[in-house]
Amino acid sequence: MADPMRIRATAKDGGVNVKVLMAHEMETGQRKDSAGKPIPAHFIQHVSASWQGKEVLSATWGPAIAKNPFLEFNFKGGKKGDKIQIIWTDNKGDKRTDEATIN
Repeated sequence: MADPMRIRATAKDGGVNVKVLMAHEMETGQRKDSAGKPIPAHFIQHVSASWQGKEVLSATWGPAIAKNPFLEFNFKGGKKGDKIQIIWTDNKGDKRTDEATIN
């Protein structure tokens, strides 16, 4: 399982700004190892964020996203003390869920 995501959620101007750093190799499947064999693709395919059980972000990614991707987004609503949950799923079926409190 990957390392925990680093999530910072800040309430401002009637909305919430969320910054997420995800630990993931994000291997494209295009590179080769030292023996010349292709390294299998392994990348995050889907990211979602929810607040109070409502999905506020849904994104589908491909192999062209950088290693340890950073995601920033805003949504309306939310207040200090509320929780936001981020979930990613990769092409091998691995899944990571983390949550943070809005400051």
